[in-house]
Amino acid sequence: MAKQENWIAPSILSADFAQLGKDVKDVIAAGADVVHFDVMDNHYVPNLTIGPLVCESLKNFMVKEDIKAPIDVHLMVKPVDRLIGDFASAGADIITFHPEASEHIDRSLQLIKAEGCKAGLVFNPATPLSYLEHVMDKIDMILIMSVNPGFGGQAFIDEALNKLRAARKMIDESGCDVRLEIDGGVKAENIAEVAAAGCDTFVSGSGIFGKANASDPNRYDSIIKQMREELAKA
Repeated sequence: MAKQENWIAPSILSADFAQLGKDVKDVIAAGADVVHFDVMDNHYVPNLTIGPLVCESLKNFMVKEDIKAPIDVHLMVKPVDRLIGDFASAGADIITFHPEASEHIDRSLQLIKAEGCKAGLVFNPATPLSYLEHVMDKIDMILIMSVNPGFGGQAFIDEALNKLRAARKMIDESGCDVRLEIDGGVKAENIAEVAAAGCDTFVSGSGIFGKANASDPNRYDSIIKQMREELAKA
């Protein structure tokens, strides 16, 4: 199966929440593809972020502004099933979760699909990919964490490259139409290496939002352009 087109997915965890709609509008206008929406519960991970109401408000803003990008909701919550319907109703297009956060992974995937969303599994640095052997035909996205989940701005864990290669091999051998996503420490300086390992969807928070000049109306253009140029080298 041919490799998917590359998607750049800014993580709004690093955006300015006082002007979240504007930041999302500007970063998508600069050429990003997906809005990555990190949900943390201070239980499964040691941090507390945002919930369905923020997702719904953002989705309504995007519809009003005719912003076509999908919202990719990454649920770092346990138990996960209770919130799937809430985020689907709030406008999520893709919902991913950690296998450790579900009592029955197949059932959680079915819940997501029943809501009309695309579904995916997320793998922490120490989580084995063996879960995929049983559900590859039921997922649309595999997300490899290249940091330990819970906080933005962490350094990239190099071992994630090996996990990407292994996941890419599993996808290719399955013949299934599955995107391969990475999250954590991705920036223009290492995005080509990540792509070469088989990734096609690149989450970047501080690597995009953290490098922008707030007073520049075109503040994301050069960052996204640089990432695209690096991806072209992979």
